[in-house]
Amino acid sequence: MSAATPAASPERTVAVGRNPWVIAFTVTLATFMEVLDTSIANVALPHIAGGLSSSVDESTWVLTAYLVANGIVLPLAAWLMTLMGRKRFYMTCVALFTISSFLCGIAPTLGTLILFRVIQGAGGGGLQPSEQAILADAFPPEKFGMAFAVYGMAVVLAPTIGPTLGGYITDHFNWRWIFFINLPIGIISLLFSYRVVEDPEYLREQGKKARTQFNVDYLGLGLVVIGLGCLQVVLDKGQEEDWLSSRLIAALAAISAVALVTFVFWEWWHKHPILNVRLFRQPTFAIASLMMFVMGVGLYGATVLLPLYVQQLMGYNAELAGMVLSPGGIATMVMMPAVGMLVSRFQARWLIAFGFGISAIAFLHMTNINPGIDFETAMSYRIIQSIGLAFLFIPINTIAYLGMPQSTNNQISSIVNLGRNLGGSVGIAMVTTLVARRSQVHQDRLAVHINGYEHALQSTLHAMNSMFFNKGFSHPDAARQTMGRIYQQVQMQATALAYVDTFWILAVASLCMLPLVFLMKKNDPRQTQMAAH
Repeated sequence: MSAATPAASPERTVAVGRNPWVIAFTVTLATFMEVLDTSIANVALPHIAGGLSSSVDESTWVLTAYLVANGIVLPLAAWLMTLMGRKRFYMTCVALFTISSFLCGIAPTLGTLILFRVIQGAGGGGLQPSEQAILADAFPPEKFGMAFAVYGMAVVLAPTIGPTLGGYITDHFNWRWIFFINLPIGIISLLFSYRVVEDPEYLREQGKKARTQFNVDYLGLGLVVIGLGCLQVVLDKGQEEDWLSSRLIAALAAISAVALVTFVFWEWWHKHPILNVRLFRQPTFAIASLMMFVMGVGLYGATVLLPLYVQQLMGYNAELAGMVLSPGGIATMVMMPAVGMLVSRFQARWLIAFGFGISAIAFLHMTNINPGIDFETAMSYRIIQSIGLAFLFIPINTIAYLGMPQSTNNQISSIVNLGRNLGGSVGIAMVTTLVARRSQVHQDRLAVHINGYEHALQSTLHAMNSMFFNKGFSHPDAARQTMGRIYQQVQMQATALAYVDTFWILAVASLCMLPLVFLMKKNDPRQTQMAAH
């Protein structure tokens, strides 16, 4: 494999006159706020439903509407950044997100709240790729690791503390404050962005050319909106509607597949594509995008599984379940700067291999989960995984820019962030479906062993019948209580085994990424540093 580095591109320049760390802090504020909103509302849904006189099932559209709008804007971000100018687009997204957050907080009905969440998701969808592209231009190549460490702390930490913070605010204040807390952060971000963020010269030239030769790819725009919009609804509502058994879900899945496949072929040959799918001809970039997708599956999948397990099988409340994830967030914060420094000393692909190896070990460790574990054990599962995430997020983002011209920064950031977000949506849909389906399979298998001829079962039934009879139940009522308890135990064991199966699948997915690192380009960090000076 050839040794190519970002520094090798003659186009790559670094903005001067601005402190890059001030820029990093400024753009990370808004991104942290946006990523936090993808998970902070989850635990507040029953309160939102009660406050707006709707059912909990109806209130889930508060989450779906945000994800759909967010997913649609992500692939459009690169095109809009070029057309509008990155700074103008970024500040527009921050303003839109902040204003819609206020409107969500004062929404009088569920319908208006869903509408404002769509606007909020549209504004938030442009923040992550904008920030990553801004950082790629603000920092020299040898500091990419530390730059993406700052960005990574926002993107990886926010989903971790979101449920905990949402539960605390909902329990101690009012659900509307999960939206109001965005206002001061948004205002501060706007003020700082106006002062410190500037578009590089090459991007201004691209913008002038794009506006002079204004040619909107209407078909591509329509295809990506329809394709990703339908896909997000399918992933979010699929398990609830029993997937393809629902005519609506089947129709949306078919529409999404046709639209996205057509979109790829159309964009491949279009002169002015909205999303430059030809970048996938570069093997290293294609593999990095796939790895970011798999990382999203693991990150969001485990973020759903662990709190759900401790609430469903161990009786934790929402706030305590969220605290299971919090130490993992602290571990991420500690590891991100360290990994950022390691990227400038070791090949990114070996760090990625180490990260997927740690992730696989973490998921294999989680297969030992059972209802008898204590709080510290549950926390340790997430801490080990969080260490692996730090070794994935920064090196994957760094290697995605390897050998690519600076003019593709916007496209790279949009595609990589789209991959992670889609991975998160697929991961959540996958783990919830696996737990539900595998629970049924294990329940059927366990029920086979419950028959009247087993001596151990007969002894247990006799002991439980006697216990209920001594508590004052009649013989028929004691028998019913006994069978109810037995069935409850079978359900609990079946569900626990389903979680174990799901963690096995996540471990295998992580291990499958290891051979791919040998297909990625080598980068010599020492050469990168010398070329950048």
